[in-house]
Amino acid sequence: MNRGSKPAVLVTGGAGYIGAHTAKALHEQGYFPVVYDDLSSGFREAVRWGEFVHGDIRDGRALAETVEAHRIKAVIHFAGLIEVGRSVVRPDLFWDVNVGGTISLLAAIRDRGVDRLVFSSSAAVYGQGGRGPLETIPEAAPKAPASPYGDTKLACEWMIAAECRAYGLSAVALRYFNAAGADPSGAIGEAHEPETHLIPLAIAAALGRGPALSVFGTDYDTPDGTCLRDYIHVNDLAAAHVAALKADLAAGCFETANVGAGQGRSVLEVVAAVARAVGRPVPHAIGARRAGDPPSLVADPSYARELLGWAAERSELDQIVADALRWEAQPAYSTGARAAGRTVQAAPR
Repeated sequence: MNRGSKPAVLVTGGAGYIGAHTAKALHEQGYFPVVYDDLSSGFREAVRWGEFVHGDIRDGRALAETVEAHRIKAVIHFAGLIEVGRSVVRPDLFWDVNVGGTISLLAAIRDRGVDRLVFSSSAAVYGQGGRGPLETIPEAAPKAPASPYGDTKLACEWMIAAECRAYGLSAVALRYFNAAGADPSGAIGEAHEPETHLIPLAIAAALGRGPALSVFGTDYDTPDGTCLRDYIHVNDLAAAHVAALKADLAAGCFETANVGAGQGRSVLEVVAAVARAVGRPVPHAIGARRAGDPPSLVADPSYARELLGWAAERSELDQIVADALRWEAQPAYSTGARAAGRTVQAAPR
């Protein structure tokens, strides 16, 4: 793809779900995305905008060469491991990839003309305690990660903040809640292997392409007794990254912002929305609570509006489900566990 005079933005992990949607958003906003990914969980077919570089986030030399070769001026950093359960059994791997990879990236961009970093953080930094069942979560909420995954995200935030203070980099850490949906074009979408997220698994069950959905607990202190989660359309999330790239920040400034819709939707609400979209019931069974599932995780996104001028525009539940269904009905690349018919359990996200 011809770069022309477009400013180049390095997108680490840009072959993954959120990274690919952000690369598309960057392209549409006049940037030239340079996707850097080892394809351990992303898909080469998802890289359709800009240029692709195959590399490991821990490889400092390859990162530095990419920054110099493409005259990178800003970075959006997605690359890392995300499976909470896996982090519990392999914390060493998560610290190596997530924290070690971020150390390598910061070293590679230091003194090479990069003045803005947008970091893919997570609501996992807040943990599970200290809130009422229906309270929204502001950025100032206590940080108490409940998994090594959350620990690594918080550690990366601290490290990036220190780098900003020491070297004049400006950065924004976006704390995601529950990314969902797919680009309405159908060109890119969610393709995790194995898939554990609620909406694609509910769609697979309704389409007869996967097992019946398991609903874990109906006795929470929520309106219908099932867990509440804040679902943010992946295109809204991609737009937040572009807004963070453009935000007017002073040198050395580090900011954090929640990116969510600010509304909790229950597991049973999601099941009903999928049934409406597909036109048939979602086969599901009610089970006991799972250890560690908090009743509610809902963002207070007001600071993102103030800092970035950003707000969710496509994150109504029915819209998210409609876009996800369009993708699931005819995915452009890997269909993962939902097509293979493996038995998987849905996380309430």
